[in-house]
Amino acid sequence: MLGNLSGWLGFSRRNRAFTLIELLVVIAIIAVLVGLLVPAVQKVREAANRMSCSNNLKQFGLAIHNYAGRNDTKLPPGGKWGTVKYAGDWGDDQGSWIVHILPDIEQDNLFKAINWNAYNPLSVRDSANFNTGQVIKSMHCPSDGEAASLALTNYAMSMGPQCAVGPCGYDPYISWCRPAASLNMGYANSPDHGNTWELPDVRGVGVRVWVPVRFTAIPDGLSNTIFVGEVLPLAHDHSTWGGSWAHFNGGSAHHGTNPPINVNTNGTGNCGNKNGIVDRNNWNVAWGFKSNHSGGANFLMGDGRVTFVNQSIDQRIYQLIGCRNDGQPANLP
Repeated sequence: MLGNLSGWLGFSRRNRAFTLIELLVVIAIIAVLVGLLVPAVQKVREAANRMSCSNNLKQFGLAIHNYAGRNDTKLPPGGKWGTVKYAGDWGDDQGSWIVHILPDIEQDNLFKAINWNAYNPLSVRDSANFNTGQVIKSMHCPSDGEAASLALTNYAMSMGPQCAVGPCGYDPYISWCRPAASLNMGYANSPDHGNTWELPDVRGVGVRVWVPVRFTAIPDGLSNTIFVGEVLPLAHDHSTWGGSWAHFNGGSAHHGTNPPINVNTNGTGNCGNKNGIVDRNNWNVAWGFKSNHSGGANFLMGDGRVTFVNQSIDQRIYQLIGCRNDGQPANLP
């Protein structure tokens, strides 16, 4: 009786299953939705990473200005090395520019751990309680996951259009540090690698030896001059030599504007591809600013402003905003 009633009412005891075609359609729809969702999530994540990197640069900007306020408008040295002019001792490591602003980036205890009487006059390597291997989160851009667990930094002080001739015999960007007069760049040839103790030889605001650059020595204007930019430390040989954000020769003041932004230097060989363009020890290529952001990199200007510079920027303009005293009109697009 009940069986007949259920049949009369239109009910069936058997549940209808998906056909294979219907199942494939559902899977295809899910795949399309995932395909649309994943790029959106990645885009949001990268936007957050880029903002975090920008905020780190803003903190460096405040720290640099605080340091200058205590030191007669002098910028922190790109690096401090050698106690006698032209007679630097490679063991006399007096610290990178970051070491000198540690109190201004909430690392005062780390700064106090330095033995300022070690060596002559000091060496960050000789301070037993100073941990040059300490990983500091604010020195890392989250877009660069490779370096996140290392005592390196994604931010380097700018040498501007300072020369950096590489050992590979291939220097594709040398014309920007030794410009022809016809280019009217407002600056001339400079000592290689930032190895100078003379202010007139300094093109940007930092080199790896101690040259005090005051705000008054930046006549092009703070808002028109790059102070710090984003870098990928593992694409730079000095960072991979066992360097650290703390060492003067660890790569944190070895970057300039001669190479285009984001030029590839991921190779790890010793000029092994003959021209060396992708090798990180080809200094004329590797000593450029770069990031994992799409299309460019973040830069801290002298007035504390952080701006994203497109990697397609005109190379002449790029050199001029890197140079502190070229006297040429240049504005970021």
